[in-house]
Amino acid sequence: MNHALPSIDSLANPNEVAILSASLDEVAFRGARAVRLEQTQRLLEVSDVDALVLSLGADLPWLSGYEAMPLERLTALVVTRGELPTLVVPEIEAPRVRRDDELFRLLPWHEGTDPYAVVSRLAAGARSIAVSDRMWARALLELQRRTGDVRYLSASSLLAPLRGAKDEVELIMLARAAHLTDSVAAELLGGELELRDRSEKQLSEEISRRLVAAGLAKVNFAIVGSGPNSAGPHHEPGPRLVQVGDPVVFDFGGVYSVGGEPGYCSDITRTVVLGEVPDGFKNLYDVLEVAQNCAREAISSEISGRDLDNEARKVITEAGFGEYFIHRTGHGIGLEEHEEPYVASDNPLAIGPFAAFSVEPGIYLPGRFGARIEDICVSGEHHGVTLNLASRRLTVIEA
Repeated sequence: MNHALPSIDSLANPNEVAILSASLDEVAFRGARAVRLEQTQRLLEVSDVDALVLSLGADLPWLSGYEAMPLERLTALVVTRGELPTLVVPEIEAPRVRRDDELFRLLPWHEGTDPYAVVSRLAAGARSIAVSDRMWARALLELQRRTGDVRYLSASSLLAPLRGAKDEVELIMLARAAHLTDSVAAELLGGELELRDRSEKQLSEEISRRLVAAGLAKVNFAIVGSGPNSAGPHHEPGPRLVQVGDPVVFDFGGVYSVGGEPGYCSDITRTVVLGEVPDGFKNLYDVLEVAQNCAREAISSEISGRDLDNEARKVITEAGFGEYFIHRTGHGIGLEEHEEPYVASDNPLAIGPFAAFSVEPGIYLPGRFGARIEDICVSGEHHGVTLNLASRRLTVIEA
């Protein structure tokens, strides 16, 4: 299964995606991983890198289907050119691994043995080794001590283009995650959540409960910022009670998983107002809505992260709010909440085909209020598709 969808536009059809996601099975996931491994080993050849050592982080489950626990004990998938990879795991963690003898060899290590020596033997003769970005510093230092004169580099410098171009399985998983999360956003916009005199923390907890009830395996975050707190993009929900006239930013997402496979993330932001719209807020929101629409309409495989960021930023800047748009326009999403490609002024690279990423401009007036609109989008060759379908219009919730 590799980009075999009828078109990326089908990803915006919740009914079709629900059917496709229900059809995903172990064979589909394994087939996707087999293709990824083949692409990865081919990339090692052309990049003149001798080995990959993947530990903590998303690269490991992306290739093997196994997610390592963040323990001090070393877990590492060793991938070399043309050889069957080896998954080195602590013996006590081996029962958690779903074995696949055609994709990797499982090599448990016993307490009291040296797993770093095992990994260094598997990579023997390597002149260059790429390691997971999230590998613990201790693990990298131990490997360096055992491998001698070897050039180490970041695995993301190699794998980001491969992981950025989502395969069919990943696109279906991401779309399903988005649509389930959309259902909670629709409940919010439809007035099903009582806002008045409830704390941000209470609302965050209710959003979290609804995400799990909708079908997500877990919640990654549920940010709620009300009144002046809506001007904090990463505000921690607290005891403040929502009052009439408050703009309230809801930013939430979780993980959708099938059959114990590694899950894919969702992320959406909607801003509502309780009762009366405060002075100046509608103008701010109207600018933000235009900016977000302009960026989404500009999506293609060829546009760079920098230029896509500018599509939103120029609208906000020309309206006089430039200094109040204080973050990038978006981030990639997949197995991780934030991954490449980044829709940011410092990314000159093309987004590429089948990339999944957020488009989330925001305007934040310190001490007054703020707003953000966020959707997950996928790039096609000439256009993009928005996975989130919940209304982006300014919604006023009855007090």
